Amino acid sequence: MARKKEFDIFSHELVPEHRVLSEEEKEAILKKYKIKISQLPQIKASDPAVVALEAKPGDVIEIKRKSPTAGYYYYYRLVVED
Repeated sequence: MARKKEFDIFSHELVPEHRVLSEEEKEAILKKYKIKISQLPQIKASDPAVVALEAKPGDVIEIKRKSPTAGYYYYYRLVVED
């Protein structure tokens, strides 16, 4: 049986850039915004972008989006179990 070719989700023009933050970067973001990790918006571990990044619950994902007025802006999401 032929194996199904995988699709690179990040090659699509409508999918913004995603990356997993290091532990140091995660702590810096929490300190910068004076928040606890539980206050971050959540993203499920089954999300296609999270699966592609091989992120695990507890990781923080940085999402870089283009803005016509601000240039770029960043979102942060905590990876959680389904």
